[in-house]
Amino acid sequence: MGFEEPTPVQQQTIPPILSGNDIIGCAQTGTGKTAAYLLPTIHHILQQKPEGIQALIIAPTRELAGQIDQQLEGFSYFTPISSTTVYGGQDASSFDKQKAALKQGTEIVIATPGKLLTHLNLGYVNLEHLKFFILDEADRMLDMGFYDDIMRIAHYVPKRRQTLMFSATMPPKIRDLAKDLMNDPAEVNIALSKPAERIIQAAFSLHARQKLGLLEHLLKAKQVNSLIVFCARKTTVKEVSKIIQKLDYEVAAIHSDLEQPEREDILRRFKNKQLNILVATDILSRGIDVEGIELVINYDVPHDAEDYVHRIGRTARAEAKGAAFTFISPDEQSAFSRIEKLIDSTITKAKVPEYLGEAPAYEPDKHRSYRNGANRKRNYKRKKKG
Repeated sequence: MGFEEPTPVQQQTIPPILSGNDIIGCAQTGTGKTAAYLLPTIHHILQQKPEGIQALIIAPTRELAGQIDQQLEGFSYFTPISSTTVYGGQDASSFDKQKAALKQGTEIVIATPGKLLTHLNLGYVNLEHLKFFILDEADRMLDMGFYDDIMRIAHYVPKRRQTLMFSATMPPKIRDLAKDLMNDPAEVNIALSKPAERIIQAAFSLHARQKLGLLEHLLKAKQVNSLIVFCARKTTVKEVSKIIQKLDYEVAAIHSDLEQPEREDILRRFKNKQLNILVATDILSRGIDVEGIELVINYDVPHDAEDYVHRIGRTARAEAKGAAFTFISPDEQSAFSRIEKLIDSTITKAKVPEYLGEAPAYEPDKHRSYRNGANRKRNYKRKKKG
């Protein structure tokens, strides 16, 4: 497959996984962590005479589950290993296919928590031979409220198993989950919460009304063959994609209103370079591996600082280079300062073109003080009213 050297996360996790250790692996997206757990899992299955489901991989989103399955298909192409994906958003016939595969005992199951629980609760899934219980993007699953679902799933798997947990960040709640699920896990930390050095980062301090103008300016300034624009809300995604379409670009929008087949079709077209630009919510910020993305634009500053790392991690995959630009309106400045603190880096502030009008200075402390003062004023009025 063209792999010559293991990435750091592969180098540090594959040997202990092969030795049977539970693992907590903390590594950002694009560092090769999917192969870090798939390769030793495949190796183990090939060494045994497997009976029934051997490995269960839990992922937070349908897109990530599908992508893991694609990578597994590549790695196991010349082996007899079979796999199935289990997630919602499909028709009744897809559910029946999932049910048949689970009953027959395919070796590897890749699933989202909710849909897997539906199958488990119906009583026909046999996990008694399971050897590997793998959680990918564990921090994302906890952010999405899947803690209880994960614990319910854990009750169905054998106590004697190997548990592998991979996460881009290591907040206290991940350590709590590890205590509940794992047995003396080895811990591997790779470049915690920092973007790849190959990503050129810049930010623009501007008024919210100037964002569309700046986006148009950047698109016209340089021919970009592959770009993702991240927005905070699906209403903004729809608005921005319509504007870009009017500029005569091949563009599509991805958000939660779309059915799963529509999302998969858009992603396929983007991967095949039939689309130049994707406009998306954070549904795309994690675990989507598309080669050759040259630029990521954060049209809105992400609310969670960690999501910035995930968003811009869509570019500069493997050894490639890429760029990430962020638009910062005054009320987003304090959120952006939290990002700079998290990644321990001051990001270059680029100039907004003069023809777009005067732009605000980047002064996060001033805007934070103003907002705190406004909040105190509102609270005082409430108390007085009460």
